[in-house]
Amino acid sequence: MKNITIYSTPTCHFCQLAKEYMKSHSIKYTEHNVAADLEKRKEMIDKSGQMGVPVIDIDGKILVGFEESEFAEAVR
Repeated sequence: MKNITIYSTPTCHFCQLAKEYMKSHSIKYTEHNVAADLEKRKEMIDKSGQMGVPVIDIDGKILVGFEESEFAEAVR
C-alpha cells in the first residue's frame, strides 16, 4: 500500500473527485485542508511549487490536479 497525501480545499471540485475516486477504490489517504492549515499549505507549496489544489503526494511522486488515468497509474 502506498502512502498517499492529498492537499485540498473544501470548495475544490477536483479535490472532491480525487477523494471520491480513492474512497470508491478503497484507497487509504491522508487529507490536509490547506485553506485552514497554513503550515500544510507551505508544505504543499514546498513539495509542488504550486498554489493550486489538489496536490497529491504518492510516496514522493507529486501530482498537481486530478486526472483519473494518471492517478491510477501512479498508485499501481
